[in-house]
Amino acid sequence: MSYSDSDSSSGAGEYKYFKQITRERLLSEMLKSAKTGDSKSTWKVLIMDKLTVRIMSCACKMADITQEGVSLVEDIYRRRQPLPSMDAIYFIQPTKENVGMFLSDMAGRTPLYKKAYVFFSSPVSKELVAHIKKDSTVLPRISALREMNLEYFAIESQGFLTDQERALEELFGDEENTRKGDACLHVMANRIATVFASLKEFPNVRYRAAKSLDTMTMTTFRDLIPTKLAAGVWNCLVKYKQTIKGFPERETCELLILDRSIDQMAPVIHEWTYDAMCHDLLNMEGNKYVYEATNKEGKPEKKEVLLEEHDPIWLELRHAHIAYASERLHEKMTNFVTKNKAAQIHHGSRDGSELSTRELQKMVQALPQYSEQIDKISLHVDIAGKINRIIRELGLRDIGQLEQDLVFGDAGTKDIIKFLTTKEDATRENKLRLLMILAAINPEKFEGEKGLNLMKLAKLQPDDMNAVYNMTLLGASPETKKSSAGSFSLKFDLHKKKKATRKDRSDEQEPWQLSRFYPIIEELIEKISKGELSKDDYPCMNDPSPTFHGSSKASSIHEPPVAHSMRSRRTPTWARPRQSDDGYSSDSVIRHASSDLKKMGKRIFVFIVGGATRSELRACHKLTTKLNREVVLGSSSLDDPPQFITKLKLLKAHELSLDDLQI
Repeated sequence: MSYSDSDSSSGAGEYKYFKQITRERLLSEMLKSAKTGDSKSTWKVLIMDKLTVRIMSCACKMADITQEGVSLVEDIYRRRQPLPSMDAIYFIQPTKENVGMFLSDMAGRTPLYKKAYVFFSSPVSKELVAHIKKDSTVLPRISALREMNLEYFAIESQGFLTDQERALEELFGDEENTRKGDACLHVMANRIATVFASLKEFPNVRYRAAKSLDTMTMTTFRDLIPTKLAAGVWNCLVKYKQTIKGFPERETCELLILDRSIDQMAPVIHEWTYDAMCHDLLNMEGNKYVYEATNKEGKPEKKEVLLEEHDPIWLELRHAHIAYASERLHEKMTNFVTKNKAAQIHHGSRDGSELSTRELQKMVQALPQYSEQIDKISLHVDIAGKINRIIRELGLRDIGQLEQDLVFGDAGTKDIIKFLTTKEDATRENKLRLLMILAAINPEKFEGEKGLNLMKLAKLQPDDMNAVYNMTLLGASPETKKSSAGSFSLKFDLHKKKKATRKDRSDEQEPWQLSRFYPIIEELIEKISKGELSKDDYPCMNDPSPTFHGSSKASSIHEPPVAHSMRSRRTPTWARPRQSDDGYSSDSVIRHASSDLKKMGKRIFVFIVGGATRSELRACHKLTTKLNREVVLGSSSLDDPPQFITKLKLLKAHELSLDDLQI
């Protein structure tokens, strides 16, 4: 089976999204292949290491694995029971330790398993292959020895991670010791490259150019992060062209490599979508939400649920504004009551006044036909209700408005000072996030005593202020900005009231308040799609084929979408009402597999070093629909604001003492 873009994107059959292809490779190319050949066993053992078990769990459910004949999943480093009548499938990283464990399993007179099918997650060295071949007792027991080249976490349909939670610290922290940084980029490059090996895509590799490549300023390691990573990915791709059968000779897609400095506001500003609010406000562990429910005996008990793409309500509402999500959930509950005869009798016993969402929920839960479907709706009603209560209690609407005004140049330092003096009950974290946004826009406001005075006013701790000061590590220093500005620019700036980092699009209507903010990658992706991205600011590693750029502007091969102006791109398709007549099924889920997806153009991949945000992931989904090109977001990690702030605090740029603060 071919996984090239020409097969999956040009209308030759049903279009397959990134995660779908990843899942099919693991199930069909790896697990199902072990059913063929000389294998007599019906059931097999699947053996993985710590990384590959997470790769598998991100892409597949246990039921999928079982369906392919796997009865047992084992950790390669745990002591295992011998099963000499069963075959084993090894999905492991090509490390010396893993190969050693595999050989000890299968060597000698009494191997643990009958036959072994070995699949490596990334390219294996010649030395390790030679080491395996040395053992004459193991060799006849190996039914397959292959490179899967799949070493990334497909966290959702259009997103992947390289699983490097400490990348921000290792790359932006200690400037003097770059050894950790180089090692981090090496692993990152190899894992990104396996994405393209897996999909059999050959990208046009572009990257953000170093900001200080001039004779006046010295280029730092941080400046060169995207350049170094692009070179590493390119080296891997060149090898793949020589070693992988059927790997494209010409460019089939776009890859843009950025780092967290491209947009410092996105990780800390409040994002008002259902997905982002859940992860920002509810202390979730990954996608796991823990809540308290009443059991059949009437006693409270803790339950866990995963908020993921298998849940159609989550799939429909995750990128919607929290206000729209709440309205939609009320509609779903109302529709269920309207169509349910028993519920209508209950409803009729009232005085005819409109029921609240909570009252509808209690009514439905009391019905004998209370089912798994309404259980899902009820769960999301609880979650949305909890989020709305937190928004009210923390005064987040006022904070959110000030954040947006700062970004769009409608507010400045004076407005923050006013807020800090009048809203003393604001949480420490929210005050810190405001100051971090200000630091990203106006780092000079935190020089010397200015920063200390703001910190005292906000009543922040020294480690909080470290996070604010460390924002400078993700962008140009104040000195660099001053030296690059000419006298004319300084005079011209006097006529500006505030500094804006986003264009205010007054001619574009947003249906919900606090939806003005958009991540910078949204602009960059649109420019890539139109062939308008600056080659000076974003150079190219390869010299693309003429035919590649010839087709990039008309990327939808069969029916190019109607051209949109840059001023109209913020039409909030992600927040438009969706019609659903049964109160449960999501039409967005149905559209997910609609026939027009067969006419998708060439993929666009964007990789952000140092952590991506949910607003950026949402932008990729939005632009996929608009551009008719699948946009896939990759990163070293997916960070919610609390996680990102913690990571910034760990950077060792500024060490403040209480003596320095003079409190």
